Amino acid sequence: MNRFIGQLNTDVYGISADEAKVAHLSYTKEQACAADADGLLDGIALTAAAQTITEFLSEMPYARNITVVASDATGENAKVVVHGTNIKNEAISEEFTLAGTSAKVGNKAFKTVTKITLPIAVGTETIDVGWGDKIGLPYIFDVKPLCFATQAGALETTPPTLAIDDDEIEKNTITLATALHDDKAIDVYLVL
Repeated sequence: MNRFIGQLNTDVYGISADEAKVAHLSYTKEQACAADADGLLDGIALTAAAQTITEFLSEMPYARNITVVASDATGENAKVVVHGTNIKNEAISEEFTLAGTSAKVGNKAFKTVTKITLPIAVGTETIDVGWGDKIGLPYIFDVKPLCFATQAGALETTPPTLAIDDDEIEKNTITLATALHDDKAIDVYLVL
């Protein structure tokens, strides 16, 4: 995708530079709210049969990554599968293989979650599902662009971390160096 709009003159005859655009993305404090480990499911008990959950505590605040954590060790290869849509409203899913009580952090940005499939119980374990600090970008990148961000109007002194993918838009995400906060809007600037 060609995002350059022309050439800029320099102070040296015969040498020009590509003109670039700066994308400014604004996220409200509601969209850029703090990560919530149980924002979708809180302490759902696993049962003797696999469950499919379609009702959640909240909606996704924006296109954000998913987090999953179990309260106790689960069965071998116990998997949670999250289904929903990406920022383009295309159907996506992501599979999480549980490992004890270690939180699993997803890499895809879900705009919506439509169903979550839970594994079979081996004991009395419960599952929490929520969202993390990765925010989905409305671009597909094959090279990381220069970027910076502000939170509540203050420049982030450490640049954000970008994850890019040249095929799946849901894998193009940004994570600020400072944790997101319920009371702070953010602005992201990408040099395209």
